[in-house]
Amino acid sequence: MKKFLILFTLVLLLPCVSLTADAEHKGGENFDKTIYLNQAWWAKYNDTNLTEYIDDAYRNNQDLKIAALNTKQAREVVKQSFANQLPQLGFYPDISRTFQSSNINHGKLIIPDYNQSNFFLPISMTYEADIWGQNFLRTKSLKKQAEIVAENERATYISLTSAIAADYFNLIKADKLILSQKELIKLQNRIIKMTAIKYENGLCPVTEYLSEKQYLTQLKESKEFYENTRKVLENQLIVLLGDRNRTELHRGYYAYISAPQIPQGISAEVIQNRPDLLKTEKYIQKIGIDVKVARRDFLPKFNLYGEVGFNAYSFGNIFGNHTFRALAGVLPSVDLFTGGAKMSALRYSKLEYDKAQQMYEKTILTSLQEVSDSLHWAKTTKKNYESSRERHKLEQTKFTLMMKKNSIGAMSDLDLLRAKEALIVSEISEASNRIDYLISTISLYKSVGGVDYMNFEEKL
Repeated sequence: MKKFLILFTLVLLLPCVSLTADAEHKGGENFDKTIYLNQAWWAKYNDTNLTEYIDDAYRNNQDLKIAALNTKQAREVVKQSFANQLPQLGFYPDISRTFQSSNINHGKLIIPDYNQSNFFLPISMTYEADIWGQNFLRTKSLKKQAEIVAENERATYISLTSAIAADYFNLIKADKLILSQKELIKLQNRIIKMTAIKYENGLCPVTEYLSEKQYLTQLKESKEFYENTRKVLENQLIVLLGDRNRTELHRGYYAYISAPQIPQGISAEVIQNRPDLLKTEKYIQKIGIDVKVARRDFLPKFNLYGEVGFNAYSFGNIFGNHTFRALAGVLPSVDLFTGGAKMSALRYSKLEYDKAQQMYEKTILTSLQEVSDSLHWAKTTKKNYESSRERHKLEQTKFTLMMKKNSIGAMSDLDLLRAKEALIVSEISEASNRIDYLISTISLYKSVGGVDYMNFEEKL
């Protein structure tokens, strides 16, 4: 009965420390990370290709997988720290054999030569009694670090989805520029032929003819540049999607993509959703806990230890009546002199806490600046797009009038071709400004922390 009572006492030590931390982290593993994609926001652009690409990236992108693994690793570190709060049990058997030995003298007591075997089968327990809560605070600090890593993962989602959308829109822009450039080259070839006829008939100087040929080379150079840009964008998008076997990238037409509205102002509260700000907040909390740990490191420690098992000189009698052995004790310890290491560690933690506060203030200022800059850029690109759209409409009206003049012989075919070129150039400007406007909304979305900024429509 005594044997089982001691074993039962050791087992009772196991629940000394709360198990809530482990349960809490198990719940975190079941979090649905598709929320980070924020597909409701990307659906505002009314492009199914874009939303499909974001879904593909969620399944295949390596950066997202690495970020997820980092988060899991951080949770495992917390579990390791939590395990250190619990008693440690181990089975360390000791089987030995003493061979023929000479006489052993203990004063007048003489032990003659002998040989024997020894079988010791103990279960050992060690436990640092967390009287001051120091080990608990260490685990709590690591939990804050795990939350910081989780915010890094969310930042990766925001950055990746924004990069995919920007790359996709730039790819659509490159398609439009290449198509328009090809039309300009065709028109310019016709203009060169007509200008050559004028020159042969003495109706224009040679410089006019050479200028038209020079302009053609510029158009061809631009087309080559746009085609190279498109190829680079395609390669980048394939990398972002994480699928090296993908050979085709579908995309829509720029005019069919919807643009989210731009608010007149955004509340400063919107920065509370930014991962970098949340990370600095959690870091301040973590360092505050580390300061408490450093303070409590000056206090004495109490290690409990115990051992129960069987000790016999014959294996056949290992579980006999007189072979049971038990040991229990408390080992208090306190560092009397460490050369100032603990005091230095405490000062270091306090300085790190002050530095974390400064980092927090800087992050607030940087966040407000980025939101303000992104909002200003979005407004500017929207105005530029509206101006270029109005200019394109006027150019269309002018071209329609020129076509009528050409039909009655009041304008030459050469002038009509040049008017057509001007119309295409204005169309390029409109398309380019529209894509810039779309990308500016992505930049604004990213600056506010990956949320719908229209929900914070106030003056910044």
